[in-house]
Parts: sequence; C-alpha cells; structure tokens
Amino acid sequence: MNTAGRIRNIGQLAKLAGVSTSTVSRALDDSQLIAKKTRERIQSLAREHDFRPNIMARNLRIQRTGAIGVVIPLGHETGQHVSDPFFITMLGLLADALTERGYDLVLSRVIPSDDEWLDKMVDSGRIDGLIVIGQSDQSAALDRVAARYRPLVVWGGYTEGQVHCSVGSDNFKGGAMAAAHLLERGCRRIAFLGDPRILEISQRYEGCKSEMAKAGLEANLTIVPAHLVPEIADPDIARFLSTAHEKPQGIFAASDVIAMSSLRALSDYGLSVPADVKVVGFDGLAMSEHTVPRLSTVRQPFTEGAEYMVDLLLRRISGEDTKSVILPPQLLIRASS
Repeated sequence: MNTAGRIRNIGQLAKLAGVSTSTVSRALDDSQLIAKKTRERIQSLAREHDFRPNIMARNLRIQRTGAIGVVIPLGHETGQHVSDPFFITMLGLLADALTERGYDLVLSRVIPSDDEWLDKMVDSGRIDGLIVIGQSDQSAALDRVAARYRPLVVWGGYTEGQVHCSVGSDNFKGGAMAAAHLLERGCRRIAFLGDPRILEISQRYEGCKSEMAKAGLEANLTIVPAHLVPEIADPDIARFLSTAHEKPQGIFAASDVIAMSSLRALSDYGLSVPADVKVVGFDGLAMSEHTVPRLSTVRQPFTEGAEYMVDLLLRRISGEDTKSVILPPQLLIRASS
C-alpha cells in the first residue's frame, strides 16, 4: 500500500486516472456502463492508493441509507424484552437475510406513547424501509402509515381489508389444529391461555373455538388472558388453576413461552403432564424441544417468513406493490400431549 500517496477523495482519484469523477464513481460501483479495461484500471489505482469511497456520500447521492429498520412495538405488553425467545429467533433470521443482501439492520423497541410513533420512524431519513415484528395493538397505525409509505412489511396476522403488507402464519388454522389434537386425545375441557385483544392471538383462539363448536363443546372452552411475559404469566396461570371449579383436561397456550409457564404452574399444583393435563403451545421455538416433558406445539415457518419479509420489502423499496403472505403452520406432536 502506498501510504505516502494515499488518495482522500474521488476528485483526486479522477485526476490521477485522467477521467471524470462520474466515471470513477461508476467504475468503483462496477457499472457495466464503463469499459471493463477502464473499470479495472480505476479499481487498481484505488487499491494502490488505499482509497475508500465515502459510503455516506454515495448513499446520499443515490438516496439510499443502506439500512433497514426493524421495530418491535409493545403497545399491549410493555414488559416484554428484546431477549424474548420469539423476538431473538426473528431478529437472527432477519439479520442473516438482510446482511446477505448488503443491508444493515437498525433495531428499535418501541412502547407507543402517541399516534405518531410510526410516522417519526419512517420519516426519519435513517432507513430505506421498515420491518415490524408483531402488530401488537397498533394495526390502525400500521394501516394509516402504510397507505402513504410503501416500504413497510409486518410480521403478523392478516384480516380482510388490511392496508399494510403482512407475512405470518395461518393463525386460525393453527388454533384449529391444536384444538383438534387435544380433542383427539380425549380432552373435553380445554383452557386457552392468551390475550385475545391481539390479532394473532385472537385468530388462534377463534380457530380453537371453531373446533370446540364442531364437537359441541364450545361451552367447555375457558379463556385465560395470560400475559406473554413469564413473570406475569406464571401467577396468572396459578391463579386460574387454584380458582377453577373444574380443572382443564387440555391447555392450548397462545405461545410456547406461555406453554412453558403452564408446565411450571401445573407441576407446582401437583398435576402431571400429560397424564392429568395435556399441553400444546404455539410458535415451534427451538427451546420447546428441551422442556420436561417435550412440548407439543404449532410450528410457525419463521425461516421462510423472514425470507418473505425481506424479499417483499426490497420489492416495495423498488416501487412494487406486494400482497400479504399467509404461511401454513405445522403441528408438532411431542410428549406434553
């Protein structure tokens, strides 16, 4: 490396190469508009003189930041942390998918304090597009911003007439699969653990309720609005078990984290799983394979979902309109049921 003759800006490199600054810029971008021989000569000179292009200036010129925002809105469950197993799973997959496409990931955890929180993010100029992990109770805000801001994709449920582009599992089908499995195992009294105010959880509950209704047992379905945060969910479930007139024969938890809380609460209460109570979770997190007993669960296709979100977002950044994607869930039957 020739440190004495180090070039500091694109103008100096253009003068050395005897070409215009636009030619140097295109050559460093490996543009096919510049002859191959010229491109290679300019790139060789840049290496020889340790020239590093100003990426920020380049991004400003092409009106790109090279960064994608990923936000976790916590409107309904403010105690959740980024370290939640579901969020960690999604973030890892999204980081891999974005990095492979040359983008940086800018992470934010937001507790919405006003109706403008999403507007501030998309109008900040810091990102080329935004991925939202979970709709929380913010569907109205997502629809409003999506109507004017194209590069926005959300992990979550889909409803007819929805404005924002979403990618997520068929939650209704997943809920129906879980309930049908518990019914097949002889459960006639089932408790649904989860807060139905949230779209995805509501869809899972409705799927469960539909199967109970088919069996003529809808009256035997109890809803327990358990929290997604374990330290709050544990006492929620313990309180339910201690006050329930009849103990459930089956539990369908709206998430694997809630299901794991139910395993602990049932053990503390002296009930055996699956002999006394059968338990099914939802998500298919890796840690569900390591519970005692191993947790039956409805697996969401997270890897495929992350790829879809990134692909749809990049297409939307390019100006394309894209439709929401609903992915099929899979029932994983293990020892807990």
